[in-house]
Amino acid sequence: MPGYENPWTIPNMLSMTRIGLAPVLGYLIIEEDFNIALGVFALAGLTDLLDGFIARNWASQKSALGSALDPLADKILISILYVSLTYADLIPVPLTYMIISRDVMLIAAVFYVRYRTLPTPRTLAKYFNPCYATARLKPTFISKVNTAVQLILVAASLAAPVFNYADSIYLQMLWCLTAFTTAASAYSYYHYGRKTVQVIKG
Repeated sequence: MPGYENPWTIPNMLSMTRIGLAPVLGYLIIEEDFNIALGVFALAGLTDLLDGFIARNWASQKSALGSALDPLADKILISILYVSLTYADLIPVPLTYMIISRDVMLIAAVFYVRYRTLPTPRTLAKYFNPCYATARLKPTFISKVNTAVQLILVAASLAAPVFNYADSIYLQMLWCLTAFTTAASAYSYYHYGRKTVQVIKG
């Protein structure tokens, strides 16, 4: 049987903070306030580093919810950033479309896994209860690399108008690298499938 756990851990709160910062960043980018956006992005990155560090080093702060919430926060943040940066003509449309499509599929897969791992009778109250842990997600190595590359591209793109290198060939090379890691990450989840999900049993 799946077990109940405390969802109000520090890493989970940090992930929620990152989700809350995402629309703020999107607004700043659309308003072309890139200097402040860089600072807010750095703060969002700090929450990502801290929640992972805390969860790895304090067992009481590790949770099944966190294993889903952390990557979900990353995907929401990255999706909003890429759409905003594309609107600001700093990232090409095809790359953003590729990233958003992959993330939508992964988020849909998370919801499906949640449904499949719930014991019967399945109810909405049980499905959306964050205390009711049913599965722990394990991202693939290339997925972790991909997230890092995507965030590096965001940082580089945010800094481009501030430091006047928006037309740099190195930025365009980073677009190509991001496209490659995004495709490789999507394939890794398709290839490994069930190995990325650990069902919690009582």
